[in-house]
Amino acid sequence: MKKLLLFLSFLLFNSFLSFAAEEPNPVLDTNGEEIRPGVEYYMGTIFRPGGGVTYGKGPGNEICPLAVVQAWLQRGDPVTFTPVNPEEGVVRVSTDLNIKFAEPPIINFCRGSNVWKVHFNEALKQHFVLTDGVEGNSGCETTANWFKIEAVSDRDYKFVFCPTVCDSSSEAICKDVGIYMDDGTRRLALGGQPYAVVFIKKNVDILKSVTST
Repeated sequence: MKKLLLFLSFLLFNSFLSFAAEEPNPVLDTNGEEIRPGVEYYMGTIFRPGGGVTYGKGPGNEICPLAVVQAWLQRGDPVTFTPVNPEEGVVRVSTDLNIKFAEPPIINFCRGSNVWKVHFNEALKQHFVLTDGVEGNSGCETTANWFKIEAVSDRDYKFVFCPTVCDSSSEAICKDVGIYMDDGTRRLALGGQPYAVVFIKKNVDILKSVTST
């Protein structure tokens, strides 16, 4: 009996170790700290031309919903992350999550949410990242609202749209989030060169964060 109990304990222990080993790595900010859900972060393109993210008009100058665009050579607006598992205490790579602007735009004629979503523009035949998405409620009806963060190098990351929140999403799109030039506006869209960023915690000395990477 003791041998059986020891054997079962050994199996449980090894199962736990296997589960822990397969858990995706946490996403780190420029100070090497784990990114936390609900905490505000700026996106930076450190040591390369670029900038953070902000609100913009939609493709074709559509007013609503507002689009997500790159704030060229500017810090932009902070964002927060919400993992698909609401109990998760850190943001992890290769894991479905919602992204949203921490604050609404200063001037807002739209009444939609700050949550990012992917929308296909028929006129331009292109998927763009817009606002007015849905936070949480993972499932086949909300696949457009789920993104993933993937590591590019040490503390450098990119966004990927490859939702796995729907069991029947075998034909789902799976592309990097890149930059699409549209009449001088740098829009976040699917495809092209990935929009590689670092994450800077709000209220942290940005210059100090840059020199520490």
